[in-house]
Amino acid sequence: MLTLILIGLLGGLITAVSPCILPVLPVVFLAGGPGTGTPESGGGAAGPTGGGGRAGPTPAAEADGPDGTAHTGDTLVSPVREKKAPSAPNRRPYAVVTGLVISFSFFALLGVTLISALGLPDDILRYVGLSLLVLIGLGLIFPFVERLLERPFARIPQRQVNKEGSAFVLGVGLGLLYVPCAGPVLAAITVAGARGRLSLDIVALTVSFAVGTAIPLLLFALAGRRVSERIAAFRTRARKLRIGAGILMIVLAGALAFNVTDAIQRALPNYTAAAQRKVEDNDTARQKLSGLYDNSNKELSRCEDGVNELRSCGTAPAIEGISKWLNTPGGAPVDLKAQRGKVVLIDFWTYSCINCQRSIPHIKAWDRAYKAAGLEVIGVHAPEFAFEKNAANVADQTRKMGITYPVALDNKLTTWDNYRNRFWPAKYLIDARGTVRYFTFGEGKYDQTENLIRDLLKQADPGVRLPQRTRQKADDLTQDRTPETYLSNFRIRNYVGDPLADDKAKTYHFPADIPVNGVALDGTWTAGYEYFTAGPDARIALNYRAKNANVVLAGDGSVQVSVNGGPTRTVEVHGTPTLHELVSTAKARNARLELRLSPGVRAYSFTFG
Repeated sequence: MLTLILIGLLGGLITAVSPCILPVLPVVFLAGGPGTGTPESGGGAAGPTGGGGRAGPTPAAEADGPDGTAHTGDTLVSPVREKKAPSAPNRRPYAVVTGLVISFSFFALLGVTLISALGLPDDILRYVGLSLLVLIGLGLIFPFVERLLERPFARIPQRQVNKEGSAFVLGVGLGLLYVPCAGPVLAAITVAGARGRLSLDIVALTVSFAVGTAIPLLLFALAGRRVSERIAAFRTRARKLRIGAGILMIVLAGALAFNVTDAIQRALPNYTAAAQRKVEDNDTARQKLSGLYDNSNKELSRCEDGVNELRSCGTAPAIEGISKWLNTPGGAPVDLKAQRGKVVLIDFWTYSCINCQRSIPHIKAWDRAYKAAGLEVIGVHAPEFAFEKNAANVADQTRKMGITYPVALDNKLTTWDNYRNRFWPAKYLIDARGTVRYFTFGEGKYDQTENLIRDLLKQADPGVRLPQRTRQKADDLTQDRTPETYLSNFRIRNYVGDPLADDKAKTYHFPADIPVNGVALDGTWTAGYEYFTAGPDARIALNYRAKNANVVLAGDGSVQVSVNGGPTRTVEVHGTPTLHELVSTAKARNARLELRLSPGVRAYSFTFG
């Protein structure tokens, strides 16, 4: 657990200084300023007299003069100096951060369950957070609104605590808006929360991540408090500054609601990416985070992926939660226990993944070569996109790829979680006694994997006669090959051009220059979460480096393809999402790829080989 806490804490620290948090920094900074709870000047109590008064106790003052002197009847007793009540410390920064930690932790773990149980829209929490931000802004402009926000805290005995109620509400709102800003750590937390399988480890990871994000934000809020206390303008023009801060918060809420801040985030370099990979995606973190909430598969943590030797990684978890089986008699499920005595290869894949497609020829070759010797291959199709959950789509693509071994449709990712998996493709080798002996993530290591298959087959049957090695030639992968490019307003990278408008039609224009690996739009497009939909005069351009380029398309229409300004082919699109090859050359090269799409055609992603 200590390792998980450290991973969560460091992951939170990195997230809090990443570009995704920049839009809410002004709110955090302003949160450190004074609230409405600043003690007001009041009349002081009359104390013992001195100077010109008569010796002995003074009668109680009946009235105060305009100059602060006290009178007893008609007799001037003595001047009374007004005493101001001591100012209570400004704890607004701490209230904001406390609200953020509680809000983030609670809704990250239980938000999906509550939304599902109540039948609420998926994005309800985001709009609640935006509404709270608007209310806080109104509270800064109109004090009676802030008093309403503080009213739920009025019964708390400590006077200062209930005065910071609006700051706590602000923190709750920020926690809701802050949920999307994270990497693999938050992915593990979110999946666990979605499954409703909470454990002490998950809670510890969540709280440590929230605390990690809170530390830099607290420092920023304390800096805001310091500025408000030190700069005279904050004291002499407090009312005007509060109104300005309120207006800024309302404007920021509108900017977040309409994703105006996305353009700022895309323009900034991802300066925390390297640090995030080191903390959240190293070997230790991968083993700890994957399958975290399932206690039945912790033995898989014994093994490191891709090691060139057979190890004992625990009993193979069950293949379960499968919505449908393909390539089995009558669609019957495959029981791993019934495969004892055979060597089993489990391949996690998804049909639109180019990395999986490059891996599958090796899987098919092993199935043909070693099936008679006792190898059983099982494909577990774990969807990355929603359209990949459609059984008809998977069956069609399985047939086109020539896959004849059993394929399990793991639409709920139950088996994926059982194996602590986080990668497409991923291969697991199980020996004849049902023990996981080896696994490898991603492409490559085909010769190594085949050698270990042969070793396991010999262990299962020392007298087995094995065929020659398949010697499938691996692709000549280059480190600078253009990575897979998702056409998603949430996942797109290296986009250049006009800011994307989420889920509504907008006319775009190609920029003057598109960098290598960059992608740009022209004409009318609707940018959605899973795909971009072409409108009138829709074009898309990429500058890529690879031997071949592919695109996943759906709908009905045609796509005209040109490379370096010259037309090459026309792709006809009909029906469900399908991968189409656009360009194929003998050697990798730099080129500009441009597509002109018919209105209504949907583009999901580009892949390169």
